[in-house]
Order: sequence, then structure tokens, then C-alpha cells
Amino acid sequence: MVKVSLVALGSMNIRHISFVIALFGVLVRFDPAGAADSFPGAEWEHATPAALGWSEAGLAQARAFSDQIRSSAVIIVHHGKVVAEWGDTTKRTELASIRKSLLSALIGIAVSEHLINLDSTLGELGIDDNPPSLTEVEKGATVRELLEARSGVYHPALYETPGMAEARPPRGSHAPGTFWYYNNWDFNALGTIYEHAAGTDIFGAFYRQIARPIGMQDYRPQDGFYFRGKASIHPAYPIRMSARDLARFALLYLHRGNWAGRQIVPQQWVEESTRAYSISPFGPGYGYLWWTGFLDGSVAPTITLPEGSFMAQGAGGQYALVVPTLDLVVVHRVDRDTAIPEPPARSIARLFWLILKAEGYDPGPDASISAATGERPQGKKLTATFQAKTISFGGKLKEAPYTLRFEPDGRLTSLHWDPALGPPSGTWTVAEGRLCIIGVRRRCYIPVVNGERIELFDKYGVMQIDAVALPQ
Repeated sequence: MVKVSLVALGSMNIRHISFVIALFGVLVRFDPAGAADSFPGAEWEHATPAALGWSEAGLAQARAFSDQIRSSAVIIVHHGKVVAEWGDTTKRTELASIRKSLLSALIGIAVSEHLINLDSTLGELGIDDNPPSLTEVEKGATVRELLEARSGVYHPALYETPGMAEARPPRGSHAPGTFWYYNNWDFNALGTIYEHAAGTDIFGAFYRQIARPIGMQDYRPQDGFYFRGKASIHPAYPIRMSARDLARFALLYLHRGNWAGRQIVPQQWVEESTRAYSISPFGPGYGYLWWTGFLDGSVAPTITLPEGSFMAQGAGGQYALVVPTLDLVVVHRVDRDTAIPEPPARSIARLFWLILKAEGYDPGPDASISAATGERPQGKKLTATFQAKTISFGGKLKEAPYTLRFEPDGRLTSLHWDPALGPPSGTWTVAEGRLCIIGVRRRCYIPVVNGERIELFDKYGVMQIDAVALPQ
């Protein structure tokens, strides 16, 4: 990581001029607002990868993997210039939950204008919902706690996925501020709070206060709409945006809210909102409607992001990664108007791994099947490898390590499990050289066995489980 690199530099002989030059170069990378940076005008400026020190072969490998997982658009911005892009970066497609990071920016502006007080409670703001209405305890939640997804309000919400609704805690189970849950009620109510305070709609405000000042090429106020329903009085606010416009928004945050000398979003807000206040059960931290970090690698290696990285993320494969220490923005989009399935999070991590590797950064262990060492058992040997075998993995997770036992009769059982990962039982079989686990869904893996270590890879060659076989 960059911190390690600085320590290594510090051990060199400072008397050498070359060291001073190298150190200056590193410091520039830590300050995205430095003189070496640029901002796009009416159009994005492009730079050849070689001119910015990128590996052409590495970028080609990233693009090939992106094609494999059926990305709709990818754009990579380094030092304010497009170093690579592919797919349709101009089409306005649904942002999904990235809409929440856009709202966070608007709220930050409203806070600086004293229109919103983060410590105001729902009761003070007159925020309620359909019967059964909010309790007095729930009305004690603050705007800040909604931004952190720690409100403790578990009223039904609009625009939830079935998984979100199923995972929603019971009403009154957690006091405000004490428990993190990715809660669409919080996010939708924040839209209501913002519009009441600012006296304007979200989509027009975003156009006037952010999109137009930073020169978004495709976004229009009519690219947003309100999703309403019976479950709640607080509508969701889906937004469509092109990849190249989302890259401008990410670049704005890379520069701490400043665009070519004009402070669009307060710097303090950018810094506060992209700092983790909670750690989600699956690894990443959560700020004010922004994510920090990626999957933590407890189940299998994923990616080591540079310290201080953060991202906006949405269902279906929508990502805007901001890496301040590298002066880098990466946007990944999947067009939800199509039938393209959502790429697994580990596949996105793999794509980012390849991109960072092409930049010259060390993103951690290579968790691809091409780097794996060991045997790939086939046929009867593959069946015999797992029959009556118990594997253990995820040792660093909260309730871990988890275990799976492959019973001789084809049942799959668990000696220790977290229900959040899915049902603790199912069946297993071997088909076409793969180990298939059948629970709610069928998942098939390519096993690589090296002694007691068993690695399971998906169809894209990305490691999904890094396990050890327990003594029988």
C-alpha cells in the first residue's frame, strides 16, 4: 500500500537529489488538487495509457475480463484525463443506489447553507409514516443517524429488494444510533427531509447545483423520477445517468468537492461523508451514503484498495470508485434495461484488481484461477475429494469460521453457520468437472486442491471460497 511505500522511501538516503524528486512525486499523488491535475471541459480529455505510466497489456486484460462479466460501460480517469474507456459511456442508465451518494452531496450543500441540522430529530422535523406510525423512540432518530443507516426505524420502505425486506430487523429492536442496517427507509426519508428543507425537488437541485457547474454532458432533471407506493409515504428517487457524467461526479469528490477552483460541495462534508462510521457485516465501511473499502477477503482474497478509497455503489453492477492516493476514478456500469445479470461483487473486485495492477499499484494477492497452484480433480476423483469431507473458511468473520460438510448421500450440512449467508443446508453434486452446491440457488465451482487447502473458483475464474479441509 502507499503507506508502506512512504515508509520505504523514508529509509533511503535523503542526501540524494533523486530521492527528493521521488518524494515530491509521491506527495503530489496524495494531493489530487495539485497543479498536475486537470478537469474536463465540454468534452473529456484523453491521454494514452503509456503517457501516464499504465500497462497497455494490463488494461487489455482488464477489458477482456470486463467483456466476460458483460459490463455495459467502463471509464478510467487518471489525473483528470480518460486513460481508457469501453462500452457505451454516453447512455443514461439507472444508477440504482448510487442515487443515495448524489443526495448526500445535496444534503452537504444544504447543511453548509444552514437549511439542515444533522442533529435534528425526526420528531422535530415532523417526519412520520403510514400506520403503524413511528414511535416516540423512532422519532428520536437524527438526520445524521439516517445518513449513517443507523436510525433504528424499521418501517416498511419503498424500492427495497426482497433481500433487504427479509433482513429488516423487527420494529423497536434497536434504538437509534446503535445498529447499522442498510435501510431504504432512511434513504427515502432523507429525500423528503432534503426537499422540505431546500424547498426544491432533488433532480432539479442536482442539475443546478452540481451537474451544470461541473459540465455534465448528458444529465437532465427529467432523468429522475419518484417511485411511490402504499408501503410508505416517502418515495424513492431513482436517477438515470451516463457513465461519463458519473465519472465527473466521482472526480468532483476526488477533488474534495472542488471543481477547477470552485467549491461545489463543501470540502469538510466530502471528508466527513466518505469516512466510515460503521462496518457492514460483509466488510466495507459506511459513511454518509458512501461506502469505504471493498469485500474484506475473509472468505477469499479480493482486492487491497489504497487507504482512503471510497465508492458509490448500486444494485446491478453500478460502481464509482474514487482512489485519492492514486488520483484515480473508475466507473463501472451495467445497463439495467437489458437482461444482463448482476456481476458478483468478487468479479467487480477482480476487475478493479486488474485495473489497479495496470496502473502499477499492488492490489494484493492474485485470486484468479490462473494463479492457483494445485490439482484440479475430475470425475470420480472429484467426487471422492469432497465425499464425507468437512471444509472450514472465513476465519476472520464475526461468527466464523464457517463449516460445510459434504455428506456421502449428497446432503450438505453445516456444523457452524451464519443464516445471513443463506440456508445452512442443501445438497451437493459433481457435474462437468465442477462442484455444485444447491441451496436457494445452484452454484458450481472449479476446485483447486493443494494438500489441505481447497480453493473454489467461479465460472469467471475468480476465487469465491478459500478453505481448509478438516481432519475426518
